[in-house]
Amino acid sequence: MTTVPKFDQVKVGDELKSLVLPPVSRHQLALYCGGSGDHNPIHVDLDFAKKFGFKDVFAHGMLSMAFLGRLVTSYAPNSKVRKLGTRFTSITWVGDVITVSGKVTGKREENGEKLIDLEVKCTNQNGQDTLQGHATVAAA
Repeated sequence: MTTVPKFDQVKVGDELKSLVLPPVSRHQLALYCGGSGDHNPIHVDLDFAKKFGFKDVFAHGMLSMAFLGRLVTSYAPNSKVRKLGTRFTSITWVGDVITVSGKVTGKREENGEKLIDLEVKCTNQNGQDTLQGHATVAAA
């Protein structure tokens, strides 16, 4: 179980423990289609993807966002997440190895709640960010 970060022990610049995920697979994309209800063939049908000029199928953007959510909830419990926002910056291809990382960018109090601001991102094996975001979690 994830523990709630302690406001007084957190410092701006602290790094979150990164997650290195297994290579994105076709099987994972097919499972995500079923689980999410997003059955766009661009994510699972190679012929369809090539018809539109892509070299291969690619991951759903929301799957990458889920990777970020996984990082944030490894830092603070789901009940303490106040905000998660993202910006898609590049395609995540089949075979990409994604590292999800983050750092503390701020600490503040708002409406009596101690909050920690985070910068989070997904980066592929080539060092290219595929998703950048920010999150806010409540601290103890």
